[in-house]
Amino acid sequence: MRRTLKFLLSLAVALLVMVIFRAVGLTLYTIDGDGLSPRFVAGDRVLVNRWSYGLRVGGGDSSFFGYGRLWRQPVEKGDVLAFEHPTEGDIVICRCKGLPGDTLEVSGETLIVPCLKDCADADYYWLESINRDNPVDSRLLGFVSEEYIIGRVVMIAYSHDPSAPFWSGWRKERFFR
Repeated sequence: MRRTLKFLLSLAVALLVMVIFRAVGLTLYTIDGDGLSPRFVAGDRVLVNRWSYGLRVGGGDSSFFGYGRLWRQPVEKGDVLAFEHPTEGDIVICRCKGLPGDTLEVSGETLIVPCLKDCADADYYWLESINRDNPVDSRLLGFVSEEYIIGRVVMIAYSHDPSAPFWSGWRKERFFR
């Protein structure tokens, strides 16, 4: 009985540590479309570092506390990052093309990336997919608030062709890239 209790306690602690680590450390997201091809393809599982820009706290409509980041770090131009779709809540992977205060030219139009520190708690970024035929990015959504940014994509952990059965379709050449 004592051995079983020790085993169950150890298992519960391990699960708790895993959940906490995933919630505040590193997490996996699946690339669903081809917006970032050829660098990322559908079926890639990417590892995202939630601490890369500081740990998100608060924010959202249901939060008691306002949005903030602990140990905040700046988003760099060219970073590939994960963010929450502002209206649908889906996770989107894009590259940062414009920082607050930048001037951009998109399809002949000049855009200024707003820096609204005086009237908002977060900066805004221009985020784009690599594949211009799939614009689930700032061309569709507009400027993305820092509040929605989850973290920087660190690497491809593994990849599986979504159209293949589970036992085949593993892309070994894309593991840990």
